[in-house]
Parts: sequence; structure tokens; C-alpha cells
Amino acid sequence: MAMAQGRVSATQVLALGLVVACLLLGTDAATYNVNWSFAADSWSTGKNFRAGDVLVFSYDPAVHNVVAVDAGGYSSCRGSGATYGSGSDRVTLGAGTNYFICGLSGHCGLGMKMAVNAN
Repeated sequence: MAMAQGRVSATQVLALGLVVACLLLGTDAATYNVNWSFAADSWSTGKNFRAGDVLVFSYDPAVHNVVAVDAGGYSSCRGSGATYGSGSDRVTLGAGTNYFICGLSGHCGLGMKMAVNAN
């Protein structure tokens, strides 16, 4: 009995490859819940992060926000960058050090900032 031989198109192979890649990438990423508060500056200590991990910042949006800044903005508690204000913000970490501050007056200086290194 002869077996039927089918042909697989390049598009089908590419689509299957993309699905597999998405599944593999999705399983590696971790999600971390950040209690975004005045003690946030030490929150990441002792944790190991990877590029692609997701931080979920939880806070009262009536009194705080989250601003992604560069190293200078982190040190000076000033800077412009992506500003989040939902109270439940999901931020995907990039490779290297990711810096976050609360952009409301005085909050960063009181410790509402965080540096997260992702390998």
C-alpha cells in the first residue's frame, strides 16, 4: 500500500516556526508583581531578571505614576520617558539596566525609584 506524499509550503513552515518561537519565548518570561511604594529602591535586590520578563507595577494612580528613565534620570530623579499611570502597569524589561522613578514631586527622592538589571 503506497502512502500519500503531501507537500508543505514555505509559508506553512514559516508559520509553524513562528508559533514554536512564540511558545519558547513565552515560557522563558517571568512576571513579577512590584508593590510600587516608597521602599521600591530595594525591591529588586536578590532577584535575577532576564530580558523579556514583565514587571507589573501596582499602586494608587491618584497619587503615583511610573516613569521609565535612563541612568541620569534615575540619579537626578528627573527625566522624561515612557510614563505609566494606570495603577497596574505591565512593563517588559529590556536587556541591561532598566530604571524607573515615580515622576511626582519629591517621591523619587524619598525612595520611590528602582533599578532592575536584566540579563
